[in-house]
Amino acid sequence: MYQFTIKPLGGSESWELAGFNIAFTNSALWMLITTVVLVAFVWGGMRRELVPGRWQMAVESFTGFIDDMLEANIGKAGRKYVPYVFSLFMFILFANLLGLMPLGIVGVHPFTFTSHFTVTGVLAIISFAIVLIVGFWKHGLKFFSLFVPHGTPLVMIPIIFPIELVSFLVRPFSLALRLFVAMMAGHVLLEVLSSFVIDGTNAGALWGGVVGLPSFLLMIGICALEILVAGIQAYVFALLTSLYINDAENLH
Repeated sequence: MYQFTIKPLGGSESWELAGFNIAFTNSALWMLITTVVLVAFVWGGMRRELVPGRWQMAVESFTGFIDDMLEANIGKAGRKYVPYVFSLFMFILFANLLGLMPLGIVGVHPFTFTSHFTVTGVLAIISFAIVLIVGFWKHGLKFFSLFVPHGTPLVMIPIIFPIELVSFLVRPFSLALRLFVAMMAGHVLLEVLSSFVIDGTNAGALWGGVVGLPSFLLMIGICALEILVAGIQAYVFALLTSLYINDAENLH
């Protein structure tokens, strides 16, 4: 599980603020790298050329994709959430993809910080906080009507209300858990298969062919699947965020 270990960098082990350790870790480093790469990607696509190049087209395609998703799920009011949901989607996507880069061959070990529940949890809490702020700001106490579906008989309200409330409060947990589990499971599976390849090869030509080679071929397929999962999980996180915001905007 070494690949999931959070380690202080640059002698920052003893950094403290108000009694809390604030060491600059490998997780923080890769968050910074992801942010820098994302900013560079977006900045490079903001040239506004009359005939857009590939870079500009890529950025505009991602922006248009998020804009269309928000308009489909929220309506015209969803446009004001494009900057946040776009940043959220791209940040998770770039983090997932950078964690899969084969940089170990040059001595650099990528760290997939989305494989930590603390990180995905903070992202989920931010999205959930936006939902609560928008809901109460726009609807006031009427926001609680979200937990009583339209047409519910009065006698059923004492039963339906707590069930809907608990379901609503579980949303940030499930949102964070889904991304965390998907990324961690994929990396653990690759780690297990790579150990089969190494151990099978070290055991000789026979075990290398029986165990090592099939494991290596399976690793190639799992790597391709991980790239797909990296995009799907970023999309699912952004999609669910837009659906939750829709509840706050329209009280469905």
